[in-house]
Amino acid sequence: MKIVKDPQGSKKKYDWENGVPDDFVFKTSYNPNITKVGAFLRKYSLDELPQFFNVLFGQMSIVGPRPEIVDITKCYNDYQAQRLLVKPGITGHAQTNGRAEIPHGEKIEYDLYYVRNSTIFMDIKILFLTIYQTIFGKGAY
Repeated sequence: MKIVKDPQGSKKKYDWENGVPDDFVFKTSYNPNITKVGAFLRKYSLDELPQFFNVLFGQMSIVGPRPEIVDITKCYNDYQAQRLLVKPGITGHAQTNGRAEIPHGEKIEYDLYYVRNSTIFMDIKILFLTIYQTIFGKGAY
């Protein structure tokens, strides 16, 4: 992976030639820039609550693949880009199977499974698993 500056010189962009690597992990469990309050908000997903406005405006779904950073989606190969065929969700199949603990390749596989096999029953199961994981702060940082 190369990180290059954009024309404005401030943002960083990702540059992978064959899609986002399967072992890519965006977050790590340790970030010295996060305060204790911020860590609490992240652990219990309280920072996600404003996304309900996006659902109300029709920009997101409650269940679906989590939104990805635009610069990362520009590096998707054709297979990875299939996860963009549905509206992004506040929670999704990948989040109930590892949240921030799984690498990109696994996240893509879970998301594509959801894209191809989603049903109302799967959405309900994902919602209940999300509530459970949120209460116990499992897999979030």
